[in-house]
Amino acid sequence: MTDIRAYNREAWNRAVSQGNIWTLPVSPEAIAQARQGEWRILLTETKPTPRHWFPADLTGVDVLCLASGGGQQGPILAAAGANVTVFDNSPAQLAQDRLVAEREGLAIVTIEGDMRDLSALADASFDLIFHPVSNVFIPDVLPVWREAYRVLRPGGVLLAGFMNPLIYLFDRTLAEEQNILQVRYSLPYSDLTSLSEEERLRLNGPDAPYEFGHSLTDQIGGQLAAGFVLTDFYEDIQPHDVIAQFAPSYVATRAVKGYGR
Repeated sequence: MTDIRAYNREAWNRAVSQGNIWTLPVSPEAIAQARQGEWRILLTETKPTPRHWFPADLTGVDVLCLASGGGQQGPILAAAGANVTVFDNSPAQLAQDRLVAEREGLAIVTIEGDMRDLSALADASFDLIFHPVSNVFIPDVLPVWREAYRVLRPGGVLLAGFMNPLIYLFDRTLAEEQNILQVRYSLPYSDLTSLSEEERLRLNGPDAPYEFGHSLTDQIGGQLAAGFVLTDFYEDIQPHDVIAQFAPSYVATRAVKGYGR
């Protein structure tokens, strides 16, 4: 089958050229506000990440924006004072971060790579990792948590957003066309095995990346198994999705390497 990383890299490159909302760089006004200490960024779709999840002062904090390209979160954190590295699979997404950095005079390091393999980064080199909803685009999430743990310093913080696997249980055609929720798939979910290619193209379109619905055992239990201590979480919805009427679409977690709050 297709090389998933290569396929999804090109899918997100196309998303940039098509103006996908998650590829649009932040405005100069947002950067100016961040420089004054007024900022907010998203781990999930609608709820801003709580400010108390971050250090009170970001000046000099080493931050890894993991699978977080697009010129959105990284530039805001850099403008707020952090030393930011953006690591992403899509060259076009990383170009958006460089665009903002050049426009605003920010120092941002960009690295292309697979979120499951952070070998380009040294052990214990970051204080905070910001990992918005993105591991939905890889078939195995456990390596992400292990690598995140490795590159964080003791006491470092992992902020992660991910899909609630429940949303992958239901027949999407019925949900989207008739507003009916009928269980059809099992978890963990994979576009590769749960849908025919014809159905995937019809539902998602020819330019969409492949998606994978990971169990909470892998998403939350995987963080704990890697050595993290969970300190907080919240849930969020996907607007206009029928499932959001009954259950949250997203989960966001705050976890610490080595010890609690």
